[in-house]
Amino acid sequence: MIIAEFAKYLQQHDDEIIEHKSSCSLLCAWVLSILERKPKNNVEKIVHAEIDCARNENGEFLIVAKSESGQKLTQALYHFALSYEQHLMRKWLHDKNTNDFRNKIEE
Repeated sequence: MIIAEFAKYLQQHDDEIIEHKSSCSLLCAWVLSILERKPKNNVEKIVHAEIDCARNENGEFLIVAKSESGQKLTQALYHFALSYEQHLMRKWLHDKNTNDFRNKIEE
């Protein structure tokens, strides 16, 4: 259920991932956007219950799990983000030829 919601979010940002934005940075943005507002549905309630965000005075942050199940959730989301990025890159590379990657200096 949570992975499905995150997958919808990633699908909305396919172009950004292809343009070299990390799916992990999108994961952080998604989790932070949920944590910054009051939960509206069960997915958001679970994220609020299992994950927290620690910030310092420089604006840096760290996403932390509140429990063992939160650790499993954050790991699952992280691994899904990586696999989704690999899936998109594989799909993007499918119709490419080696000539598409030749350096123009070589020509």
